[in-house]
Amino acid sequence: MEKHYHHLSTTDRVTLMFLRRQGHNLRAIVRKLNRSPSTLSRELCRRTLKGQPYDAEAAGLAARSARLRCRPRRKLVEGTDLHGVVADMLRNKWSPQQISGTLKAMFPNYPEFQVSHETVYKTIYAQPHGELRKELITCLRQGHTKRRPRAGGVDRRQQIPDLVSIHLRPPEVEERMLPRHWEGDLIKGAFNRSAVGTLVERVPGQNGRSHRHGDLLCRSA
Repeated sequence: MEKHYHHLSTTDRVTLMFLRRQGHNLRAIVRKLNRSPSTLSRELCRRTLKGQPYDAEAAGLAARSARLRCRPRRKLVEGTDLHGVVADMLRNKWSPQQISGTLKAMFPNYPEFQVSHETVYKTIYAQPHGELRKELITCLRQGHTKRRPRAGGVDRRQQIPDLVSIHLRPPEVEERMLPRHWEGDLIKGAFNRSAVGTLVERVPGQNGRSHRHGDLLCRSA
């Protein structure tokens, strides 16, 4: 069964503190809390101050501080120079893609002044409701109050309308007994710059194989 790790709760830490002060060893505490021995051992090693007993309140504060430190800092923060530049570009009807590309071209050696278009979108829609949020959303070319999911709709790529499966062809075609039944194949080269088409008539010859009537080679200019 798949195991899921959960951070220690305040109740877990308080229970751990009282059981340690009552003299219970680690194995007994593991059974009572139903937690991994390594989890409790790491908690005691990390959150116990030298020369002092384990304190649940201090351990909880230290854990929350460590969790905040590990989070990545936001790049577009209101009031910073970068946020002001991006907001001005949006007011001039620049798209987030144009903003991202322009900043990379202007500051190629300074990643702190670069921002992806996805970050621009997230920053606009993550802002609290207010006049600035409304203004920046209206500056977008779509102007939707809520961001639409990027994976919405049905993927229609490489779909042929009114497609008939090859498994539905008539039996006489499958038996290769009648002429004038053809098979075609098309192979495209890199970037669609060239293509090779093949036509085969499904009538067996003397060697039992279909007659191949040649290839057609096409190259784009």
